[in-house]
Amino acid sequence: MNVKYEWINNFFSTNYFFKNIKILFKFSYKTLFIICFSFSFMILSVYFTLLFKPLYYMDINVLSIEQSSNRNKKELETNYNYVIKYLTENSLEGFNLPTLPSSLHGKIHFKEVKAIFDKLKLILLFSILISVVGILINKKHKTIKYLKTSSNFLIIIPVLLLIPFLINFDKSFITFHHIFFNNNYWLFDVQTDPIITILPQTFFFHCAILIIILIALSSILLRCVYKLKYKKLHSL
Repeated sequence: MNVKYEWINNFFSTNYFFKNIKILFKFSYKTLFIICFSFSFMILSVYFTLLFKPLYYMDINVLSIEQSSNRNKKELETNYNYVIKYLTENSLEGFNLPTLPSSLHGKIHFKEVKAIFDKLKLILLFSILISVVGILINKKHKTIKYLKTSSNFLIIIPVLLLIPFLINFDKSFITFHHIFFNNNYWLFDVQTDPIITILPQTFFFHCAILIIILIALSSILLRCVYKLKYKKLHSL
């Protein structure tokens, strides 16, 4: 009799264990899906800003870069376009600006920056893959809550980033470099790396603001889609 009851207890304990494992797996996947789905919008915002050359062209006038760098607009645009091409394409093996010299440390820094963007590409591809699978699963079960959750996540990120940027962008800029780089090669000497004169810190501040705006717009877009789908589901 004792053996029988012991077997029954073990049976129910096993079922309870697997039930908890199933719940944990489901929760873990949902969390991974929300993170990947949200990260897709965040990384796309970064890449859009990187490829949005009109921002720099506008800043040439707004920040008076021609005067501060003693270079004409055509030369500024030519070198900037080269930097973007180097960071986004694999056709250029070494970092060699069209009209500006670069030190060894300067070249290493841009190679490290390129490596970061290459990793972002891989993260983006992985995030999109997980997102597609997650969207299909949610569509099958006719659930749309992920849109609202992702929207909330995406609106929190800009707020958290915007506060330190607005309070002290200089410190945030330095902290960012300390986090992503394990050297001081990003501290350019204007004599050996004059590229620093054509890429003022304020331009990067404008880039950061654009990224934050794009993430916020993504959040608003997801919230609108959620509301439309919610009304559609509850009108049936």
